[in-house]
Amino acid sequence: MKRRDFLSGLGASAVAAGVSACTSPCEQAAATGNAPGKTFNWKMVTTWPPNFPGLGTGAVYLADAIEAMSAGRITVKIYAAGELVPAFEAFDAVSQGTAQLGHSASYYWKGKSAAAQLFSAVPFGMNAQELTAWALHGGAMELWREVYEPFGIIPTPAGHTGVQMGGWFNKEINSVADLRGLKMRIPGLGGEVLKRAGGTPVSMPGSEIFTALQTGNIDATEWTGPYNDLAFGLHQVGKYYYYPGWHEPNTMLECLINRDAFNELPEDLQTVVLRASDAATQNMLAEYTARNHIALQTLKTEHNVDLRPFPRDVLDRLRALSEEVLAEIAASDALFAKVYDHYRAFQQQVSAWHDISEKAYYLTT
Repeated sequence: MKRRDFLSGLGASAVAAGVSACTSPCEQAAATGNAPGKTFNWKMVTTWPPNFPGLGTGAVYLADAIEAMSAGRITVKIYAAGELVPAFEAFDAVSQGTAQLGHSASYYWKGKSAAAQLFSAVPFGMNAQELTAWALHGGAMELWREVYEPFGIIPTPAGHTGVQMGGWFNKEINSVADLRGLKMRIPGLGGEVLKRAGGTPVSMPGSEIFTALQTGNIDATEWTGPYNDLAFGLHQVGKYYYYPGWHEPNTMLECLINRDAFNELPEDLQTVVLRASDAATQNMLAEYTARNHIALQTLKTEHNVDLRPFPRDVLDRLRALSEEVLAEIAASDALFAKVYDHYRAFQQQVSAWHDISEKAYYLTT
């Protein structure tokens, strides 16, 4: 994606979106470049390899949308994982002001706050549509900002992966017993559930996965789905490709915004940053939806991937273990409990609707 070609494509629509999002003539003038103002030169650090499909390009989309919608009043230079800071130091970089923006996933920050994980992916939890509703209209943003407030960071959604794949395994999973002793790259709450099942979760950035699976340092890995997995070449080092992604029924990506830098912006540019994040969220989910099925066909027809569903009893046991893990963390962490209670209440409400809408419709197809 060429940064300066953006205005001829998405940029034009992004500018229009910025104008429609403004609430005053002054803001509309600024969004279209008709009002002079200070230029802000920002840095964005990410957790992803440079220009990696979906995730890395999602960061590029966000940066370009901010530049286009601000008519260049905000410029954003992107640093992929390892270019300015290591992948898992993006949170600290934004917190400390080394970069004004970050693009990542909140389950990587469980060491900062266990509650952070709930804003990315919960095993057997909400899907992309439901998480968007929770974030934008269900009260989640107030909680998310409360969790990040001590670190001087303002979070906002910046993408969705949709339902992920269960991962690549170099041994068959025929029963829960096959998970015992399994060393698997899997982050967040899903990793805690695997540990409860007798496995060993390993957290590592995407750039290290291929070699770790190839050399036997791990026995299995999940990443995202066919679009990303094909790009990483995981079919070359993983024998069995399991589904569904019980551990990540969706991962909501985040834009990390340094609070001091955000507060320095005039109100119209604050609006631009937030609305650009909204656009990036929608675009990423659309990209994964459009690309995953094509990549899956390539994996099946050109690479003869052994595609398998997890056995029903394995999924049932993992669901039970997930409930145990979530309850135990909630019992020991008041902030996690506060967010999880809110999450669970919203999930129950939205599921009641989806039972007679989305789920009922799928049964007819």
